[in-house]
Amino acid sequence: MTVLVSGGAGYIGGHMVLNLHDRGEPTVVLDNLSTGFRWATPPDVPLVVADAGEFETALNAIRTHKVRSIIHFAARIVVPESVSDPLGYYLANTVKTRALIAAAVAGGVQEFIFSSTAAVYGETSLEPVHEDRPPAPVSPYGASKYMSEMMLRDAAAAHGFKYAILRYFNVAGADPKGRYGQSTPMATHLIKVAAQAALGQRTFLEMFGQDYPTPDGTCVRDYIHVSDLAEAHAVALGHLRGGGGNIVVNAGYGRGYSVRQVIEAVREISGVDFEVRQGPRRPGDPPAIVANADTLRRQLGWTPRLDDLGVIVRHALDWERELVRRAAN
Repeated sequence: MTVLVSGGAGYIGGHMVLNLHDRGEPTVVLDNLSTGFRWATPPDVPLVVADAGEFETALNAIRTHKVRSIIHFAARIVVPESVSDPLGYYLANTVKTRALIAAAVAGGVQEFIFSSTAAVYGETSLEPVHEDRPPAPVSPYGASKYMSEMMLRDAAAAHGFKYAILRYFNVAGADPKGRYGQSTPMATHLIKVAAQAALGQRTFLEMFGQDYPTPDGTCVRDYIHVSDLAEAHAVALGHLRGGGGNIVVNAGYGRGYSVRQVIEAVREISGVDFEVRQGPRRPGDPPAIVANADTLRRQLGWTPRLDDLGVIVRHALDWERELVRRAAN
C-alpha cells in the first residue's frame, strides 16, 4: 500500500519523500509546484501536479495508487504574511486540509499524519513547552493549523481512521547526501537567509527585533534538522501501523538558540563576516519557543541523528553552494 505525500515536492515534504524512497516505501506525491520543484521528486515516484485542496483529484490519486496513508505537508508557512493575509492562510491551511481529509475518508485511508506547528502554542517562555499546554495561537498561521488539528481529530473519531499530529519547531538544514534542501529563492528561514548572505547572494541580513525578553534580546527558537524531522514522521507512521493510538507530539530538540547565536554560527562555519542590519519586530513572532519532545523520544522511540546546530548550518551552506553551482551551469 502506498503513502501519499502532499506538498512532497517542497522543502520538508521533499525530505519525507526521500526518507520513504530510501526505505523502499511505495510513494506518490501530490503538489501544485507553487513552492515545490518537479526535479525534487525521484524519477520513479509518481507526481500528481495538483492542489491538495482539489477533492476529486486527491481522491482519484488515492484510489489509483491504492493509498493507505497520507502525510500532509502542503501549506503556507510565513507568520508575518499570515497576519497581512489571514484569509489566504485559512484557505490554504484549513479549507484545503478539510478537502484532503474528506478525500481520505472517501478513499478509505487508514492513517493520516498532519504537519502542524509550534505556532499553535502562541506566547511561551524560554522553558520547553509540552504538548499538554493549551493551544493559544497569536497568528493566523498558528490558528489555521490548530483548526486543522481539530478537524482531523473530529473526522478520525467519526470515520475510524488513525492520525498523528506533529507540532514542529524551526526546521533547517538539508539532506546529508546533498540531494535536496530549501530551494525557494526568497524563503524567510533564518539559517537559509544567513547562508545566502554568507555566500554573497544577499547584500545583508536583517535582524527583526532586538528588545525581546530573552538573554540577548533576540528571538529564541528550537532548530530541528529537516532529515530528523522526516524520520520523526516515519516513526509516527510506524506507530500508527503497529496498532498505536492517535497522538499529538512536539518535534524539536529541546534546546533553543537566539537569532544572534545562529548568525554567529553561520559566520563561524562559513568564514564570512556578512553584514547584519537591525530591523523592527515582525508581527506574530513570539519571543521564544522551545520544544519538550519527550513524548516523541520516549513513546515513539525517535532518536535524532543530527542534533547539532553546527551540522545543521553546514548542511544548509553546502546546499546553498549546490544551488549556486546549478545556477551557473
